[in-house]
Order: sequence, then C-alpha cells, then structure tokens
Amino acid sequence: MRPIASVGILVADVVAKPVSHYPERGVCAHVERMELHVGGCASNTGLALAKLGLPVRIVGKVGRDPFGDFLLSELNRHGVDTRGVRRSDTAGTSSTMVMVHPDGERSFIHYRGANAEFTPDDIDWSLLSDCAVFHLAGVYLMPQMDGEPAARVLQEAKRRGMTTCLDTTWDASGQWMRLLQPCLPHLDYITPNYGEASMLTGETDPERIADRLLAEGVGTAVIKMDAQGCFVKNREVAFHLPACTVEVVDMLGAGDCFTAGWLAGVSMGWDLRRAARLANAVGALCVSALGATTGVRPLAETLQFMERQCPERMSEFLGDYVGSVRGSDEPVAEQAEAIVGDILAERARAEGLDV
Repeated sequence: MRPIASVGILVADVVAKPVSHYPERGVCAHVERMELHVGGCASNTGLALAKLGLPVRIVGKVGRDPFGDFLLSELNRHGVDTRGVRRSDTAGTSSTMVMVHPDGERSFIHYRGANAEFTPDDIDWSLLSDCAVFHLAGVYLMPQMDGEPAARVLQEAKRRGMTTCLDTTWDASGQWMRLLQPCLPHLDYITPNYGEASMLTGETDPERIADRLLAEGVGTAVIKMDAQGCFVKNREVAFHLPACTVEVVDMLGAGDCFTAGWLAGVSMGWDLRRAARLANAVGALCVSALGATTGVRPLAETLQFMERQCPERMSEFLGDYVGSVRGSDEPVAEQAEAIVGDILAERARAEGLDV
C-alpha cells in the first residue's frame, strides 16, 4: 500500500480534565488529570492512520525544544515517517492548553509557534514521490501557507498524481472563503466540521453547504457533524450517515481522527459510504479516551467496533470487504480479513442472524 502524506500543523497538547470553570486571578484550580499528548491536525491524522496500520509520512515544522522532541519521539514510536519534519531555530514548537469540560467539549489556549513559519519551501517533494494521498491539515493556522501558497502546493500534488484532501480549522481572522477559495479546484476531498463549513459557505443546511463547495470545484465534500455523524456529497451521490454509539470522554482530535478513517478507506479503494462508516468509527473511538489519538485502535479492532456499536448493519459490507482484500499480501488487509469470519460467526450465534 502506498503511503499517505499528512502535511500541516504539528502541536503538543497539554490536556487538563475536568475543567468546569476558569479560576479567578491568583487562584489555583485543581483537575483530576493533566497529560501531554500529540496534537495538531497533521500529526493527529497521521498518528491515527499509523495506529490503524497504514503507512504515513508527516510533513511540518517544530522547534528545537522539548515539545518538538516529544512529538517526533511519539510519532516515530508508532512507525510514522518524520523525515519531512523541519526544525525551526527561531520559533518554539506549537502548543495548546486544552481544557476538557465535564461533557467532553473543549476550550483552548493556543501558541502557533513553528507552524506560523511553515511554508511551501519546507516540503521536500522527493520524500513524497511514492505517496498516493496528499492531505493538507490545519488550514487557517499556517499564515505562510494559507491561501495561494496552499493552492500551489495542492496543484503540485495533483500534478504528481496524488489524491488531494484538505481539512480546515476555525478561521479567527474571519477570511473564510476568500482565503480558501484558491485551493478548492485542486481538491478531491474536503473534510471540514459543520461549524467551519457553515462559516465557509454561509449556508446552514449540510446539502447546501456541500453544493457550494462542489460549485467551487471540490470533488467530494465530507461534512463532519459530531453526534449527527457525517454528510457526504459529490456529483453522483449524496448521503447522511449517523454516528456510532460511544461514551464520550474527550472530544479532542475527533475530527482529525474521522479524517484519518476517511483517508484510510479511500486509500484502500473503498466506496464513499464504506469510507464514511470507517471515518465515523475512528472518530467515535477517538472520543472514548483522553487525548487526541489515545482511543484509536488497529483496523481489525475498529472493524469489530463498527459491527457492534455503529447503528447500521455491516454484514454485507464485511462480506464484500473479504472479497476485496482476499489474496492481498498487505498486512492491513490480512489483519482485517482474519477477523471478519469471527465477527460474522459471533453475530450469528448471538442473534441468530443470517449473515
């Protein structure tokens, strides 16, 4: 399987939970947990892909500091190729103070750091020559990359034969479509969350949001809708897929992990509905643990979760998947195929289903 390039912001997250209120000036508030985690859209998506079992190359920029050392160490520990990560001599590693509220929602205090210095010149295309997918993650948080520079990067990725994908963040500058519009004609997929997509297009209905993005040249619009699942539309199909059932611990990284699941499905040649189901499952597993990627599991376990916790019946999908991967020598495919028969047999025994 050809690697996926995850390009963009790399962040060290200091996560505290639960934070029910902000302390007054000069007052110390206590929390039950405070941990250091890999964060940032490109690193979250890349790490989630690696935990699923797919080959990943991350491109971005960190400082020469302990946070940068931590990010590279953690990514390497999970098998991520980090040769494309540059180190800045003038800025620290980007970092975020993440305050997780009792219901799992989060508030942030963010330092852009080295991400603010990341430019197209920092991309070594020779390291990406065999990549199948180029994913640009963290748009609106890279001032030297956003806008026309990002459009040129995506155009170059397309010229090199890669499938392109882009994920947004909240645009604190309020430029939204004006800044992103040059990128849209060069995108096979875009995966914003509903709030960002609504601000980007000025629409509130998911299908109208997707229509606006398609009109700007995007191939397929994938709108992340949290507890409502996702909405997917291109010029041939449109559908809403409900979310999986899961107990929410921490919503940090859910969107990035959803995108990892989507890219995994695309990379394995799955159709849009199957890719969306995998994306929902990876996003749901993400929110089941503290930290942006802590809850992500290998593909085999994720398929088991999909069968047991996702609302739509999966027997036909799993049967088809066996046929699509049988005979492959890819470790990911072999791992997934090995569990399918067990899942179906267990489901049949437990519920008497004809699977």
